[in-house]
Formats: sequence, C-alpha cells, structure tokens
Amino acid sequence: MSTLWTVTITMAFLSGLLLISVSIYLNQLSEGAVHSSKMNNEVLKKSPLATETVANGNVADNHDNHLPLVINTWNVTKAAHGAWQELKTNDASSLDALVYGCSLCEDGSCMSSIGMGGRPDENGETTLDAMVMDGKTMDAGSVGSLRQIMNAIKVARDVLKYTAHTLLVGELATDFAVSMGFEKKSLQTNSSLESWIQWKNNSCQPNFWRNVIPDPTSHCGPYSPDESLYSKNIKQTDNKRKSIDYSSRVDKNCHDTIGMIVIDDNGNVAAGTTTNGACCKIPGRVGDSPIVGAGAYARNGVGGAAATGDGDIMMRFLPSFHAVQLMSQGRDPTSAAQNAIYLISSFFPDVSAAMVTVNVEGDHGGACVGFEEFEYNFVDNSSGVITTVPVNCTRRAKLV
Repeated sequence: MSTLWTVTITMAFLSGLLLISVSIYLNQLSEGAVHSSKMNNEVLKKSPLATETVANGNVADNHDNHLPLVINTWNVTKAAHGAWQELKTNDASSLDALVYGCSLCEDGSCMSSIGMGGRPDENGETTLDAMVMDGKTMDAGSVGSLRQIMNAIKVARDVLKYTAHTLLVGELATDFAVSMGFEKKSLQTNSSLESWIQWKNNSCQPNFWRNVIPDPTSHCGPYSPDESLYSKNIKQTDNKRKSIDYSSRVDKNCHDTIGMIVIDDNGNVAAGTTTNGACCKIPGRVGDSPIVGAGAYARNGVGGAAATGDGDIMMRFLPSFHAVQLMSQGRDPTSAAQNAIYLISSFFPDVSAAMVTVNVEGDHGGACVGFEEFEYNFVDNSSGVITTVPVNCTRRAKLV
C-alpha cells in the first residue's frame, strides 16, 4: 500500500514539474518571438536605405473595389494607359493587358532605352530583352539579345504559350519569332546610328570592359585580357564591391528596363519587362530584364514586383523574387522593396537600382538608390486616374 502511495505521489510530483517546465518553455518561446519581431523592426528602422536612401511611394489603403490595377516603373503613362484600357474596355487578362501596354513603347516612342531605335551595342545594333510571367500558373517566357524583331514582349509571351522553355536568346530566338509569324526588320534608326557614331568618336566611352588592354577608360577595342590587372584588382576587392566605375553608365535616360505589374478583376497577377538593355553594351549581353525573379516576378495571392537599374549587378540578387517573397511573409510593399534594394547596395554601395512593388490588396510602394530621381505610374479602379508617384533617392547608399 505504501509502495502504491509512493508511486502515486512521485508521478504527481513529476507531472507537476512537467507542467511547470512546459509553461516556462512556452513563455520563453513567446518572449523570444516578440524579441525577434522587435529586433526585425529595429533592423529595419536602422537600415540606412530605409532612413536615408529610399522614400515611400504612396500606399493605397483603399482595399474596396481596387481591382483591376496597373503599376509600372518610370513615368511612362503611354504604357500604363494602354494596359488600363485593355483591362477596362476589352476585358483582357492581366497578362494580355501587360503585353499590350508594354508593346506600345517598343516602337521607340516612350524612352530611348526601350524598343526600336534604342541605344545600340558596341557594334551599333539595337537588340532587345523582354519577359512575361503569369502569377496564376507561374509560367514565364522571355527572350534575350533578340535581333531584328520589334515586339520583344510579344515574342516572350509566345515562348510562354507555345514552348516548355522559359528563355530563348540571340539569333535563334529571332528564328523562333519568325516561325511564330513575326517580321524581321532592322531596329536601327537615324537617331540610334548617330548615338553610336558619337560614342565611337568619344573613344568608346562609356563601355563595360575591365582588366583588358588597351585601357578601356580611354580607348576603343579590340581588347585583350590582362591577367595581371585582374589579379591586382581582385586582391583589392572586399565584400562591398565598388560599382562606382559603372554608376555613370546607368541613369534615368540610360537604364535597364520598363517593368510592369497588372492585376485583373479576378486577382490574377502578371509581371513583365521590355528593354533594349544597357547603353553601349558588349554584343551578346543579356541583362536582368528577361531573368525571372530579377527583372520582374508575379505570384497570385501575394502580388508582384519589377526592377530597373544596373541589371548586371541586380540580376545576381533576384530582387523581384526577394520582394514578393517578403510580401508573402507579411511585409508591406514599400518595406519589401527597401529590403530587396538594401541587400544589393550592402554589397555594391554605388549601384543604381530601383523597383516597384504591389500586393493584391492594392498597396504599392517603391525604393531606389543611386538614381538622381525615380518615379512610377499607378492606376486602379478606385479612381481610374494614372498617378505618377515620386520616390526620393540619394546618389549613393550610405552604409554603416
């Protein structure tokens, strides 16, 4: 009997200890979660990009009847208006509205870095990059270094619709476009030819060569590799890479892309880009614009993002995917954009980079660094009016 009582008392005592231990553990876990949340907030508040480098775009709090919506990088109202009209007048899908809006700029009428007559490569030829992504199916199609085809974003859509591939490049991408019914034509104009001649007469400045001879900062090619220069420069490189030698090549009139995000009445998200790429690029170069997750990204139930700037650097960080992923975890669009851009500038303090973000509630935002100015267009069903939203940038990211 005494043995039974001893066992009973011992079991009760152990059960009590177990309950106390569980209670203490859960309390510590709760405090840890709160502490972690506070730490994340403090990191964001102290982020030099958040406090010194970027400024919030307007955030739309009107969640009632906000769909459909269109948002695009830069003040390119022609593209925004075209996509909006397709949504409202022709009841187009988000993907088709996006393609239509962006294609309106591929005749060269919007910006010098988009479409026909865009700034040429070192050989004087204009080549195009474009990408589209369907956030409902997660399908994507893109083309890089596309030659002699004007509507690159329509070709990208055909890659999505009629192939199991994501990216086609170069002359063989042109062959694919022709097989889809597109017409080959020269993308050179008098303006692009004049631009190329001026570049040649200016000792081919700027260009994208390094660690070669003759000195690419003062001479045209052809160039030869110089291993000693590469070895010397790589030894001087730390984890915060200096992109200052490239910063002058990327500005408002010589940047990488127009990016767009469209959400239709049913909440289907599409994102895409179109561009002729960096000014005076080395022939064959493909930038961030046709790279899924770099130039743009879309995901139903979350939203979309589109980036612009120094694509050779930005594509290494997949900023559009990063921002959408952050929004899926509860970040607001502006915070998501800031963090995606901050990651890039933490390695490359002198980079020129910007992006726009929007979630399915209609909240939108932007972030930028390195550009003297950056703005984006936004229109939704609450007003039907295209608004240009400025985002303040500093010339250089200030890191601590």
